[in-house]
Amino acid sequence: MPQLKQSAKRLRQSIKRAVANKRVKDNIDYLLRNFKKALTAKNKEQAQDFAKKLIRSIDKAAKRNIYHPNKAARKKSRMIKKLNQLKS
Repeated sequence: MPQLKQSAKRLRQSIKRAVANKRVKDNIDYLLRNFKKALTAKNKEQAQDFAKKLIRSIDKAAKRNIYHPNKAARKKSRMIKKLNQLKS
């Protein structure tokens, strides 16, 4: 337990931010699962729709420092690569 007032406040802020970041990451994981389901079902339109939502969410997460920019780029690259394999 923190001894100082500022330490207690930092702890509260840290917990609050961790919850918010987890919510964003969980949403990205949910979209990624649905994207993969659409890929296995060979449903191009649905996969493209989830890809668009995923790219938007990943970019926002990278902008807010929830994801490192390189991790965001890697996730998007792999996703687009799988989507393009489905098209051909």
